[in-house]
Amino acid sequence: MTPADDTPLDLLGVGIGPFNLSLAALADGVPRLRTAFLDQRPRFHWHPGLLIEGSTLQVPFLADLVSMVDPTSQWSFLNHLRAEGRLFPFYFAERFHVLRTEFDAYCRWVTEELPSCRFGRRVDEVRWDAGREAFAVTVTPVDESGTPSADSHRLHARHVALGVGTVPRVPEQLRRFVDDPRMPVWHSSAYLEHRDDIVNRRHVTVVGSGQSGAEVFLDLLRHRPHGREGLSWVARTPAFAPMEYSKLGLEQFTPDYTKYFRGLKEPVCDRLLPDQWQLYKAISGETLGEIHDELYRRTVDGGWPDVRLTPGVHVGAAREDAFRIELSLSHAQQGTDATLHTDAVVVATGYNERPLGPVIGPLEPHMSLDASGRPEIDGAHRLVLDGRVGGSVFVQNAERHSHGVGTPDLGLAAWRSAVIVNSISEKVYSLPERTAFTTFGLGDPAFTPGTGRSTRTTTLHSS
Repeated sequence: MTPADDTPLDLLGVGIGPFNLSLAALADGVPRLRTAFLDQRPRFHWHPGLLIEGSTLQVPFLADLVSMVDPTSQWSFLNHLRAEGRLFPFYFAERFHVLRTEFDAYCRWVTEELPSCRFGRRVDEVRWDAGREAFAVTVTPVDESGTPSADSHRLHARHVALGVGTVPRVPEQLRRFVDDPRMPVWHSSAYLEHRDDIVNRRHVTVVGSGQSGAEVFLDLLRHRPHGREGLSWVARTPAFAPMEYSKLGLEQFTPDYTKYFRGLKEPVCDRLLPDQWQLYKAISGETLGEIHDELYRRTVDGGWPDVRLTPGVHVGAAREDAFRIELSLSHAQQGTDATLHTDAVVVATGYNERPLGPVIGPLEPHMSLDASGRPEIDGAHRLVLDGRVGGSVFVQNAERHSHGVGTPDLGLAAWRSAVIVNSISEKVYSLPERTAFTTFGLGDPAFTPGTGRSTRTTTLHSS
């Protein structure tokens, strides 16, 4: 693919995170399918600020880019290990959940081997070109700093896949501190970059009860002297709770549950998602155990560590106070208030889906919206567009409101990618009709008595 090549691509991917990389890997196995995947970064790097030593994925290694759909693919994690000469060490390590640094290296290996992946290319705009019957995509080459290094040019593609990732979620009361480089307040996504500075502060507060907050708290605890830990950990959730990891509970991360969720009415979906926080916003039991073990070791010589862990707390306001940060806290269950003075804050409050508007603004007049003003997305993960647009715009990790809690889960990445590939290609990835023992609703004929032994597969092309 070069700027001079004006033949429309079959599929152009915007962004190369794990989800669009999964799509690129599965599309690579389709003969004569012309694809390109573009990213403005100079190379693949997955959440570099949180690649803390020893941290692991919360999903098994089979949740790689391809294996849940095509375990024979050359782009599987196991084949990566074979190519790197590490298959036997991995076998003897008996690791079901791999290191995050290892997953990062695996994905980077795929991007370096896949010819469809192109870095240093910023996508500025996507619009429909009726004359070409394709999307016109404006692309600007950029250098490592993100500065344009050449003039913009235009590519055409029959279909587009948006995998533009997420952005850090920062509570409004803390945003001005995070945005001010002079202030010792950072989102957890930048933790490793500033860890030395944070560790050397007299008192540090971690805000947020998810996996990132727990890993940051544990890492800080391990780097602080006994008896002078000077750590506080506060969160809005009623407890520092473990992730739902029971085998039947995890079936809510199956295509069957996604289908069930899509059949619910919009107000029901909007009420349901916040109640499912322990499915995707809680902490792994292993990490909670490691935190308790580290705290317990610090009591062996007598005394308690200088640590405060307080759930059920809302940070209502923040201000500077004599070179320190003053946080106003309120306890939901007690109805009490308190003030916490700290020397640094790590805001581990998660991520929001990146707004699609800046890239696909020209398509907004063609888009169908739900009652809350969000894009409607069909069963094949396509934006619902009017008849004036002949191609498809697929979205990756921007459809939690329509597809449920499994949207950002790596375990469903290959399935979603296969659905997208099946929607645009003659190549068929066979997908099973049934993926869960649980029947999530009533009246689904696929789960009536007598059909449970079926092993048929089906191909999903649309909603």
